[in-house]
Amino acid sequence: MKFTKRQIQDTLYVTIGSFILAVSINSILLPNKIVAGGANGISVVINYLFGINPALVLYAINLPLLGLCFLLLGKEVGIKTIYGSLIYPFFVGITTHLPVLTHNIFLATIFGGILTGIGLGLEFRGNASTGGTAIISQIVNKYFKISLGVSILFVDGLVILSALFVFNTDTVLFSLICLYLIGRVVDMVQVGFVRSKNVMIISPKYAEIKEKILVDMDKGLTLVPIEGGYQNNPSMLMMTVISEKDFARIKENVLAIDEEAFIVSMNASEVFGKGFSLKKIAEDYGIETNNL
Repeated sequence: MKFTKRQIQDTLYVTIGSFILAVSINSILLPNKIVAGGANGISVVINYLFGINPALVLYAINLPLLGLCFLLLGKEVGIKTIYGSLIYPFFVGITTHLPVLTHNIFLATIFGGILTGIGLGLEFRGNASTGGTAIISQIVNKYFKISLGVSILFVDGLVILSALFVFNTDTVLFSLICLYLIGRVVDMVQVGFVRSKNVMIISPKYAEIKEKILVDMDKGLTLVPIEGGYQNNPSMLMMTVISEKDFARIKENVLAIDEEAFIVSMNASEVFGKGFSLKKIAEDYGIETNNL
């Protein structure tokens, strides 16, 4: 059987994500009784109540939900999720004896949330999950068009609330903070760490500004004919998508040409195309790209 480059890449995402999640639960979450939602949170509660190995709990939770995954998310996602739901408990089992990174619940909340978010984000980038309630989050994302981060907050929040019957209020509140961090980090991993801005400029001196942006700053630009709503004067809207670090410079250059220019900037996510390749981004940050 031949595997495509995409399939190999997805498998790596799922494998690395599963390992990071396993380290997070054994070295941070479980020792500090942080119930970060999902199957992880359920395994922490059951381990505390009955002493059952979290790996066994994860296998028990994953098996019935895999059928739902095949039915609602499709065969390809289902196959990858089977892999994720099997290898993740395996990693949890072999990392059981890893040293505890911290017993400070505040630090555990922060770093547990970051590590778990990175792990889950990689799983989702591989178009799979570790099974459990992550499957439900993917279903909510697919059918209700809610971001994965928000889906996780909603689904796993219900699991955390159940921890009120087992742990004290402080532990549950720290768990909610951890869950929020997980959701934010998952979205960051999904969208990417390079932040971009969509900048729109209106000015009668658009020809000079266009030259400055295209030639001097080497940025792409789109011109859109517009009409003023008050005086009905024809004009031109300039739109450019830039990395966040370039916004201050482009604003200064525009205002130097026309200090009354109308500038609107918005955060842009998942930007693809010419000028936003990995090689171009690396060059912008002064990284050698000979081997990219």
